[in-house]
Amino acid sequence: MSRTRLVGAVGAAALVAVVALAGVAVAFADPLPGGLGPCLGPRCPAEFPPVHNGAFAGRDEAVNIFVGGDFLVRQSAAEAEGRVVVGGDFDLAKAPGASSIYNVGIVGVGSRVPPPDGTDFLVTGGAVTVAPGQTLVAEGGVVRHAGPLTGVVSGAVDPDPAAFTPYEGLSAQLTTASRCYAAAAVTGTAVNQGHRTLFTGDGTSGLQVFTVDFDLAGPAGGQQGLVFEGVPDGATVLVNLVGDARRIVTYTGELTDEGPLNRLRERLLWNFPDATTAGIGGTAQFQGSVLVGNPASTTTVTVPGLAGRFFTTGSLTHGGAGGGTGNEFHAYPFTGDLPACGLPTTSPTTTATSPTTTTASTTTVETTTTTGPTTDTTTAPTTTTPTTTTPTAAARPGDDHDSLAGTGVDVVRPALVGGLLLVVGATALTLVARRRRG
Repeated sequence: MSRTRLVGAVGAAALVAVVALAGVAVAFADPLPGGLGPCLGPRCPAEFPPVHNGAFAGRDEAVNIFVGGDFLVRQSAAEAEGRVVVGGDFDLAKAPGASSIYNVGIVGVGSRVPPPDGTDFLVTGGAVTVAPGQTLVAEGGVVRHAGPLTGVVSGAVDPDPAAFTPYEGLSAQLTTASRCYAAAAVTGTAVNQGHRTLFTGDGTSGLQVFTVDFDLAGPAGGQQGLVFEGVPDGATVLVNLVGDARRIVTYTGELTDEGPLNRLRERLLWNFPDATTAGIGGTAQFQGSVLVGNPASTTTVTVPGLAGRFFTTGSLTHGGAGGGTGNEFHAYPFTGDLPACGLPTTSPTTTATSPTTTTASTTTVETTTTTGPTTDTTTAPTTTTPTTTTPTAAARPGDDHDSLAGTGVDVVRPALVGGLLLVVGATALTLVARRRRG
């Protein structure tokens, strides 16, 4: 064989190998876009504990709640654990007679994995408005707001016109992802049996996909159970609730992690791709993360507790009409493998100079009424548990992230391709040397 033919053959082999590797990469399932979902930072716990009111279990730098539109706190809503990012206005105006405070970042009852001390607990692209006689509590963190602030905030505040800039690309990415997930091939069935909706998986797929074109509610809109069967251990569960208006009204979900739905929590995603109005209600400690993809939507959450990430490109009302007492968001990650949609896993990074943080002069409120154990917003001791970090979306200057976080660089697949090319190149040189000796 001539040298030209030899090199050509080796080059062709390299190309086939790289294309094959690329094909494997495309087949891999993806995380949510924007780096959303997993716990981020060096102090993530190895395992998130059940809902409790004890010592901190770790710290999480990720966004737990993302709202592309406005975030309205109404009725008796109590708290939102984790980092909260709002593209529009944040408006706190609870019902007369309800507890006068609303906690963000650190809460009394939840996973007890708050954002790091002194970081952003609430970020808004618009105004922050707190009704007279009520208090927004962000003790230990910062309320960073692009619009004006009116009312009482307990904690540090930072007026910053560019507050939402690092997150501006997330809404479009989430809308695209939501529509893509809705088109995924169905692997199981969902049947509303009145007293419950039964989801039956295929028993084998690593991604269990269900499409639902009805409300998950009992007769006349009452509560019902949610039951999953035929879902392998470790599988991701994607429930697409299609239609212009969709509701979930359920009693399924526990404070402890003994119930079967709780065990699915960190790999369970409820996706509303089309809805202009969506609702999650009932008496459950609702399990799993939620994605609402329509920017023109309004989602109302009235369950006593929602354990999972909550991402909407539209607006959110927490504790709407008919809500019970102590409506809460509890910070739990989403770690599932979703359909590969070719979406970026990190959002564009924008460097912005932030004004000096100032602290509001207010009286700190230390307790609030919840449906769980006694609430105590006093900072508790933390448990530091090292863990592998994931590149984060919208890292602000000064955040303590891994050196590759927020760069958008996928360091695994390029390394595999590079290693393969090195092996092929070495093989080619060896063959050429043997040819010369021959």
